[in-house]
Amino acid sequence: MIRIENVSLAFGKTNILKEISVSIPKGGITALIGPNGAGKSSLLGLAARLLPLQAGDISVDNLSVSSTSGKVLAKKIAILRQDNHVGSRLTVRELVGFGRFPHSHGHLTENDHRIIDESLRLFGLTEMSERLLDTLSGGQRQRALVAMAYCQDTDYLLLDEPLNNLDMYFASELMKSLRNIADTRAKTIVIVLHDINYAGSFADRIIAMKDGQVVADGKPADIMTETALGGIYGFNIPVISVGGQPIALPFRR
Repeated sequence: MIRIENVSLAFGKTNILKEISVSIPKGGITALIGPNGAGKSSLLGLAARLLPLQAGDISVDNLSVSSTSGKVLAKKIAILRQDNHVGSRLTVRELVGFGRFPHSHGHLTENDHRIIDESLRLFGLTEMSERLLDTLSGGQRQRALVAMAYCQDTDYLLLDEPLNNLDMYFASELMKSLRNIADTRAKTIVIVLHDINYAGSFADRIIAMKDGQVVADGKPADIMTETALGGIYGFNIPVISVGGQPIALPFRR
Protein backbone atom coordinates (compact mmCIF):
# COMPACT_ATOMS: atom_id res chain seq x y z
CA MET A 1 0.00 0.00 0.00
CA ILE A 2 1.08 3.55 -0.74
CA ARG A 3 -0.01 5.70 2.18
CA ILE A 4 0.02 9.49 1.75
CA GLU A 5 -0.69 11.46 4.91
CA ASN A 6 -1.12 15.24 5.21
CA VAL A 7 1.28 15.95 2.35
CA SER A 8 1.78 19.56 1.30
CA LEU A 9 4.19 21.06 -1.21
CA ALA A 10 5.04 24.65 -2.08
CA PHE A 11 7.46 26.35 -4.42
CA GLY A 12 8.04 29.85 -3.09
CA LYS A 13 4.62 31.32 -2.40
CA THR A 14 2.85 28.89 -4.73
CA ASN A 15 1.06 26.03 -3.03
CA ILE A 16 1.24 22.93 -5.24
CA LEU A 17 -0.28 20.36 -2.86
CA LYS A 18 -2.44 21.09 0.16
CA GLU A 19 -2.64 18.53 3.00
CA ILE A 20 -3.35 15.52 0.82
CA SER A 21 -4.22 12.27 2.55
CA VAL A 22 -5.01 9.22 0.43
CA SER A 23 -4.12 5.52 0.41
CA ILE A 24 -3.58 3.38 -2.66
CA PRO A 25 -3.99 -0.34 -1.90
CA LYS A 26 -1.86 -3.00 -3.54
CA GLY A 27 -3.00 -4.34 -6.88
CA GLY A 28 -4.81 -2.97 -9.89
CA ILE A 29 -4.69 0.37 -11.67
CA THR A 30 -5.31 3.72 -10.02
CA ALA A 31 -5.66 6.67 -12.39
CA LEU A 32 -4.90 10.25 -11.37
CA ILE A 33 -6.91 12.75 -13.39
CA GLY A 34 -7.57 16.47 -13.21
CA PRO A 35 -6.81 19.81 -14.90
CA ASN A 36 -3.30 20.96 -15.73
CA GLY A 37 -1.54 22.25 -12.63
CA ALA A 38 -3.65 20.14 -10.27
CA GLY A 39 -0.55 18.60 -8.66
CA LYS A 40 -0.75 15.09 -10.11
CA SER A 41 2.85 14.88 -11.34
CA SER A 42 4.14 16.48 -8.15
CA LEU A 43 2.37 13.88 -6.04
CA LEU A 44 3.89 11.07 -8.11
CA GLY A 45 7.32 12.69 -7.82
CA LEU A 46 7.05 12.85 -4.04
CA ALA A 47 5.97 9.22 -3.83
CA ALA A 48 9.07 8.18 -5.80
CA ARG A 49 11.34 10.61 -3.91
CA LEU A 50 12.12 12.64 -7.01
CA LEU A 51 11.07 15.67 -4.96
CA PRO A 52 11.94 16.27 -1.30
CA LEU A 53 9.05 15.85 1.09
CA GLN A 54 8.30 19.17 2.80
CA ALA A 55 5.36 18.24 5.00
CA GLY A 56 3.49 15.07 5.86
CA ASP A 57 4.54 11.48 5.27
CA ILE A 58 4.53 8.94 2.44
CA SER A 59 5.15 5.24 2.93
CA VAL A 60 5.25 2.26 0.57
CA ASP A 61 4.46 -1.06 2.24
CA ASN A 62 5.26 0.60 5.57
CA LEU A 63 8.65 1.83 4.31
CA SER A 64 9.03 5.57 4.75
CA VAL A 65 9.91 7.15 1.41
CA SER A 66 11.93 9.83 3.21
CA SER A 67 14.18 7.52 5.25
CA THR A 68 14.38 4.26 3.28
CA SER A 69 17.63 3.77 1.37
CA GLY A 70 17.59 4.41 -2.36
CA LYS A 71 18.71 0.83 -3.06
CA VAL A 72 15.74 -0.60 -1.20
CA LEU A 73 13.25 1.90 -2.62
CA ALA A 74 14.41 1.27 -6.20
CA LYS A 75 13.42 -2.38 -5.83
CA LYS A 76 10.01 -1.42 -4.51
CA ILE A 77 8.85 1.43 -6.75
CA ALA A 78 9.61 2.53 -10.34
CA ILE A 79 8.57 5.75 -12.02
CA LEU A 80 8.30 7.03 -15.57
CA ARG A 81 8.50 10.82 -15.61
CA GLN A 82 7.13 13.14 -18.29
CA ASP A 83 10.56 14.64 -19.01
CA ASN A 84 12.91 11.79 -19.80
CA HIS A 85 16.24 12.63 -21.42
CA VAL A 86 18.07 9.59 -22.74
CA GLY A 87 21.02 9.16 -25.09
CA SER A 88 19.95 8.94 -28.72
CA ARG A 89 22.74 6.46 -29.54
CA LEU A 90 21.34 3.78 -27.27
CA THR A 91 19.51 0.81 -28.69
CA VAL A 92 16.01 -0.03 -27.48
CA ARG A 93 17.39 -3.10 -25.69
CA GLU A 94 20.05 -1.04 -23.92
CA LEU A 95 17.47 1.49 -22.77
CA VAL A 96 15.09 -1.16 -21.46
CA GLY A 97 18.04 -2.86 -19.78
CA PHE A 98 18.67 0.26 -17.67
CA GLY A 99 15.63 -0.84 -15.68
CA ARG A 100 17.71 -3.70 -14.30
CA PHE A 101 20.36 -1.40 -12.79
CA PRO A 102 19.00 -1.50 -9.20
CA HIS A 103 19.36 -5.29 -9.35
CA SER A 104 22.48 -5.87 -11.48
CA HIS A 105 24.40 -2.57 -11.12
CA GLY A 106 25.49 -2.84 -14.74
CA HIS A 107 26.47 -6.54 -14.68
CA LEU A 108 23.53 -8.22 -16.39
CA THR A 109 22.82 -11.82 -15.45
CA GLU A 110 20.91 -14.48 -17.34
CA ASN A 111 17.83 -13.62 -15.28
CA ASP A 112 18.24 -9.91 -16.15
CA HIS A 113 18.32 -10.76 -19.86
CA ARG A 114 15.20 -12.89 -19.44
CA ILE A 115 13.31 -9.98 -17.85
CA ILE A 116 14.55 -7.60 -20.56
CA ASP A 117 13.27 -10.01 -23.24
CA GLU A 118 9.91 -10.25 -21.46
CA SER A 119 9.63 -6.46 -21.21
CA LEU A 120 10.40 -6.02 -24.91
CA ARG A 121 7.78 -8.61 -25.80
CA LEU A 122 5.07 -7.20 -23.52
CA PHE A 123 5.34 -3.77 -25.10
CA GLY A 124 5.72 -4.87 -28.71
CA LEU A 125 9.39 -3.89 -29.01
CA THR A 126 11.11 -7.19 -29.77
CA GLU A 127 11.50 -6.59 -33.51
CA MET A 128 13.00 -3.14 -32.98
CA SER A 129 15.18 -4.06 -29.99
CA GLU A 130 18.46 -3.35 -31.82
CA ARG A 131 17.37 -0.07 -33.34
CA LEU A 132 18.88 3.18 -32.07
CA LEU A 133 16.56 5.48 -30.19
CA ASP A 134 17.11 8.34 -32.63
CA THR A 135 15.57 6.18 -35.40
CA LEU A 136 12.30 5.75 -33.49
CA SER A 137 9.12 7.76 -33.63
CA GLY A 138 8.04 9.61 -30.50
CA GLY A 139 5.46 6.93 -29.79
CA GLN A 140 7.94 4.08 -30.17
CA ARG A 141 10.37 5.80 -27.84
CA GLN A 142 7.59 6.33 -25.30
CA ARG A 143 6.76 2.62 -25.32
CA ALA A 144 10.45 1.82 -24.79
CA LEU A 145 10.52 4.12 -21.76
CA VAL A 146 7.47 2.39 -20.27
CA ALA A 147 9.15 -0.97 -20.90
CA MET A 148 12.27 0.29 -19.09
CA ALA A 149 10.20 1.23 -16.03
CA TYR A 150 8.45 -2.15 -16.09
CA CYS A 151 11.81 -3.93 -16.46
CA GLN A 152 12.79 -2.61 -13.02
CA ASP A 153 10.41 -5.33 -11.79
CA THR A 154 9.00 -3.46 -8.82
CA ASP A 155 5.70 -4.04 -7.03
CA TYR A 156 4.66 -0.45 -7.76
CA LEU A 157 4.83 1.23 -11.16
CA LEU A 158 4.18 4.99 -11.34
CA LEU A 159 3.57 6.34 -14.85
CA ASP A 160 3.26 10.06 -15.53
CA GLU A 161 1.29 10.56 -18.73
CA PRO A 162 2.63 7.48 -20.55
CA LEU A 163 0.20 7.99 -23.44
CA ASN A 164 2.13 11.06 -24.61
CA ASN A 165 3.04 10.79 -28.30
CA LEU A 166 1.00 7.62 -28.77
CA ASP A 167 -1.63 7.38 -31.49
CA MET A 168 -5.06 5.95 -30.76
CA TYR A 169 -4.07 2.37 -31.57
CA PHE A 170 -0.88 2.24 -29.51
CA ALA A 171 -2.44 4.17 -26.63
CA SER A 172 -5.15 1.53 -26.47
CA GLU A 173 -2.61 -1.30 -26.80
CA LEU A 174 -0.48 0.17 -24.00
CA MET A 175 -3.46 0.44 -21.67
CA LYS A 176 -4.40 -3.16 -22.47
CA SER A 177 -0.85 -4.25 -21.66
CA LEU A 178 -0.92 -2.37 -18.36
CA ARG A 179 -4.28 -3.90 -17.51
CA ASN A 180 -2.87 -7.37 -18.23
CA ILE A 181 0.23 -6.67 -16.14
CA ALA A 182 -1.87 -5.52 -13.19
CA ASP A 183 -4.13 -8.55 -13.44
CA THR A 184 -1.59 -11.32 -14.09
CA ARG A 185 1.62 -10.10 -12.47
CA ALA A 186 0.28 -8.59 -9.23
CA LYS A 187 1.59 -5.12 -10.07
CA THR A 188 0.19 -1.91 -8.63
CA ILE A 189 0.04 0.76 -11.31
CA VAL A 190 -0.57 4.43 -10.58
CA ILE A 191 -0.98 6.38 -13.78
CA VAL A 192 -1.54 10.05 -14.60
CA LEU A 193 -3.96 10.36 -17.51
CA HIS A 194 -5.42 13.33 -19.32
CA ASP A 195 -7.81 11.21 -21.39
CA ILE A 196 -10.54 10.48 -18.88
CA ASN A 197 -12.06 7.81 -21.12
CA TYR A 198 -8.93 5.66 -20.80
CA ALA A 199 -9.16 6.14 -17.04
CA GLY A 200 -12.81 5.16 -17.06
CA SER A 201 -12.21 2.10 -19.26
CA PHE A 202 -9.06 0.61 -17.72
CA ALA A 203 -8.66 1.80 -14.13
CA ASP A 204 -10.05 0.15 -11.02
CA ARG A 205 -10.08 3.46 -9.20
CA ILE A 206 -9.90 7.13 -10.15
CA ILE A 207 -8.48 9.85 -7.93
CA ALA A 208 -9.30 13.33 -9.21
CA MET A 209 -7.22 16.34 -8.24
CA LYS A 210 -7.83 20.05 -8.61
CA ASP A 211 -5.89 23.02 -7.22
CA GLY A 212 -3.56 20.78 -5.24
CA GLN A 213 -6.29 18.81 -3.52
CA VAL A 214 -8.16 15.54 -3.97
CA VAL A 215 -11.69 16.47 -5.02
CA ALA A 216 -13.06 13.03 -5.96
CA ASP A 217 -12.05 9.45 -5.28
CA GLY A 218 -13.90 6.32 -6.29
CA LYS A 219 -14.66 3.67 -8.85
CA PRO A 220 -14.84 4.77 -12.49
CA ALA A 221 -18.63 4.54 -12.48
CA ASP A 222 -18.72 7.05 -9.60
CA ILE A 223 -16.40 9.54 -11.33
CA MET A 224 -17.56 9.19 -14.95
CA THR A 225 -20.72 11.24 -14.48
CA GLU A 226 -21.64 14.70 -15.75
CA THR A 227 -21.91 16.03 -12.20
CA ALA A 228 -18.57 14.66 -11.02
CA LEU A 229 -16.63 15.61 -14.15
CA GLY A 230 -18.17 19.08 -14.20
CA GLY A 231 -16.94 19.66 -10.65
CA ILE A 232 -13.45 18.44 -11.51
CA TYR A 233 -12.92 20.29 -14.80
CA GLY A 234 -15.20 23.29 -14.37
CA PHE A 235 -17.38 22.89 -17.44
CA ASN A 236 -20.21 20.67 -18.61
CA ILE A 237 -19.02 17.31 -19.95
CA PRO A 238 -21.81 15.11 -21.32
CA VAL A 239 -21.48 11.41 -20.55
CA ILE A 240 -23.11 8.70 -22.65
CA SER A 241 -23.16 4.93 -22.31
CA VAL A 242 -21.66 2.76 -25.06
CA GLY A 243 -22.02 -0.95 -24.47
CA GLY A 244 -22.54 -0.27 -20.79
CA GLN A 245 -19.33 1.78 -20.61
CA PRO A 246 -19.62 5.50 -19.67
CA ILE A 247 -17.92 7.70 -22.27
CA ALA A 248 -17.25 11.41 -21.72
CA LEU A 249 -17.71 13.83 -24.61
CA PRO A 250 -15.68 16.91 -23.64
CA PHE A 251 -15.47 18.07 -27.27
CA ARG A 252 -19.22 18.22 -27.81
CA ARG A 253 -20.45 21.64 -28.93
